[in-house]
Amino acid sequence: MRFSSLAQIDRSNVAQLVRAWTYHTGELDPRPDSATARDARRPTAFETTPLVVGGTLYFSTPSSRLIALDAETGAERWAYDPFAAGDRKRVSGPHRGIAYWEGRTADGAADARIVFGTTDGRLVALDARTGRPVPTFGVGGMVNLRTGMTDVAGSYTMTSPPAVWRDLVITGALLPETASRGPSGDIRAFDVRTGALVWRFHTVPHEGEPGNETWEPGSWRDRTGANVWSIMSVDVERGLVFLPLGSAASDFYGGDRKGANLYANSIVALDAATGKPRWHRQLVHHDIWDYDLASPPALATIRRDGLEIPVVVQMTKSGVMFVFDRRSGEPLFPIEERAMPASHVPGEQAWATQPYPSKPAPLVRHSAITAADLTDVTPESRAFCADLFGQFRWSGGAYFPIDTLPGVWFPGTLGGATWSGASIDPRLGYAFVNVNEVGAIGAMRRKPSGASAPEWERWSPWGLYARFWDANDLPCQRPPWGKLIAVNLATGDFAWSVTLGVNDSLLARGVPKTGAPNLGGSIATAGGLVFIGSTNDKRFRAFDSRTGAELWVTKLEASAHATPITYRGARTGRQFVVIAAGGGGAFDRDQADVVAAFALPDGGTR
Repeated sequence: MRFSSLAQIDRSNVAQLVRAWTYHTGELDPRPDSATARDARRPTAFETTPLVVGGTLYFSTPSSRLIALDAETGAERWAYDPFAAGDRKRVSGPHRGIAYWEGRTADGAADARIVFGTTDGRLVALDARTGRPVPTFGVGGMVNLRTGMTDVAGSYTMTSPPAVWRDLVITGALLPETASRGPSGDIRAFDVRTGALVWRFHTVPHEGEPGNETWEPGSWRDRTGANVWSIMSVDVERGLVFLPLGSAASDFYGGDRKGANLYANSIVALDAATGKPRWHRQLVHHDIWDYDLASPPALATIRRDGLEIPVVVQMTKSGVMFVFDRRSGEPLFPIEERAMPASHVPGEQAWATQPYPSKPAPLVRHSAITAADLTDVTPESRAFCADLFGQFRWSGGAYFPIDTLPGVWFPGTLGGATWSGASIDPRLGYAFVNVNEVGAIGAMRRKPSGASAPEWERWSPWGLYARFWDANDLPCQRPPWGKLIAVNLATGDFAWSVTLGVNDSLLARGVPKTGAPNLGGSIATAGGLVFIGSTNDKRFRAFDSRTGAELWVTKLEASAHATPITYRGARTGRQFVVIAAGGGGAFDRDQADVVAAFALPDGGTR
């Protein structure tokens, strides 16, 4: 749920928070050769969520390094680098965190391990006390995750933490998105002590397996995508692991994979012990928009009609929230299949319907944009966006197939909702979700003769993943551009919705709060607070969980495209709130290498 029972920091005193300590990782991307160019490479985002166990704070960096700090002082205890100096396989990329396991060794001794994936596709187990690889795990503390996953070329990296259930480590991966064939997105479980493979779940069903009929004959073979690059969730009591699966590749053309394409874009509940599916729900049919299920499934218990119902809450990039009974997969709110337009791309067969729950309503725009919707925050932005909009031949909402002529559609490839997901206050029964209102622009074109499959690809004169924004990255439609929304899970109604984020250049010109593009999650606490960074304005904020009122804001060295953590210091009892602030990523050119901790100035004596 990303909920903490700590309440030392609450509504009455959160405005007093001060910086308790700061740690610098020493990792900064080299500046691009053309830092001012519109298509310049942006620095890698620092997306980690730390873990705190026994007074030690553990976190990962974009280069897959592991660092352990004293959780109360920020002093470094150890650091581990899975790459040798100068290793050409080192790739800097998003790395959202690590997993922790503790138990007993074969001879009964206490054992505690940090388990994580690397950007070159290895699963690593470290001794949590020393930071050294566990020699009995795999080969020298590592398992090569590429082994047995493909005979087809393509990258295979692990950018999110594995799930842990009992003595199993359950892994997904980040895979290629522009090729049809490549490494498999299958989910696997490994023995945490030895690294031995225990089970494997085919995310693209093989011949003779249920779901294979949803693929054009033969199109399933060597299909890449349909992967969990985000974060899985585990229902420990019921022995269920919930998979938020991404789209099948390639992301924007499905002419070579006609059909609904199970289990792509599905939430799947697996038996954690065996990997056998218990139930599934496909939330986007035959995805041709890159609408991955990027958000971690959130687990909660809600009260309705005098009953307690264990639910799983799943967000989509299209900004739609689905709530299911996690025991059966039955929706708490009826789901309607709504008719959708056909595709004009030769060979493509867009699915005729897409699922919408009766509640909650979509959290973001699902309609086409018109000239009347264009921004007017400044004359310059208005003029730029009007000229850009004038070059489009169509405008569409969610599930409108991308045409062969240039156009714009909402939500874009960054949501809607993102891997940020939801936090939940179980006392209020509210789910808190931050969303973007940033459109995407582009068209489909036929690939040059001799190019690798698929036959068609998304492109635009403004870049492969172009956004509907101006030369200063200000979205081209009227604000708000970012929102934080509280949804009452029992009723499906919005409890509140507030604008999330500011733009400093616009504030200086007297333009009120516009909201800001955001990536990174929230946490909720028993102090009645929701803490969130995420916005590209370098702010870290706290909101009143009942009303959405902004109670505290501080400026960071760079934007915090990460999810914070809160914990109580083992020695002092002081409550800390910690977040990684690195900037970079899809919405930022600024960067930093900071892990920042905040606490009350009185030392937490209350």
